[in-house]
Amino acid sequence: MVDSDIDAVSPMSPWTILCDFDGTIAVEDVIDSLLDRYGRPGWERLERDWRAGRIGSRACMSAQVALLDMSREELDTHLSSLWIDHAFPAFVAKARALGVPIRVVSDGLDYAIQQILGRYGLDNLPVAANHLAPATPPQRWQLGSPYQAAGCASGTCKCACVAQARSGGARTLLIGDGASDFCAANQVDFVFAKHRLIEHCRAAGIPYVPITGFEDALEFLPSLIAGRLDAETAPAFTAALAV
Repeated sequence: MVDSDIDAVSPMSPWTILCDFDGTIAVEDVIDSLLDRYGRPGWERLERDWRAGRIGSRACMSAQVALLDMSREELDTHLSSLWIDHAFPAFVAKARALGVPIRVVSDGLDYAIQQILGRYGLDNLPVAANHLAPATPPQRWQLGSPYQAAGCASGTCKCACVAQARSGGARTLLIGDGASDFCAANQVDFVFAKHRLIEHCRAAGIPYVPITGFEDALEFLPSLIAGRLDAETAPAFTAALAV
């Protein structure tokens, strides 16, 4: 990053970043990987019911977590094998240099997020996620949702997180990849979008640029903060990526 990128903004930027975890920071979905390895029969039916819209994500995840059959040691060993986007630590460092706060907002599991980020020295990032706690009998688990909101079917209401960020006057950048980010994408000022979120933003006319990972986000963030990337210029940035 060149000095002019930092000089172009104040020490504390008027932006804040809300970043999804599973499939965005993490290279795979943590809960899916746990269910594949430790889930007792029945979790696949719950997944089908959620995808068909018969149940919300909070109801689905709560029931699926109750079907996990694993010890704390098995959980920690499994989490130690999961990785994040290799460029995410550098992205966090750049955001901090630009004075832009980052909050992880996830419909995933707080313990998993903290354990995985901790391996990279990033466990000091604020996290809004579902709470994973042990239950009885041994090897059983339960889900709490401290960031749920009335009328929202998700365990973590990302729209409420957006509203909280905007209440202080900050402009909001969402970085995400899938269905859990759709509602929040409608509320923010700009989106760095991956996978299914790209199509949602395109169809809804939401200002965004597509990214394949945090290497792209590293490139785009200074332009966004400096005002060179906005709803009017985003199509040109997107077109340039396609060349």
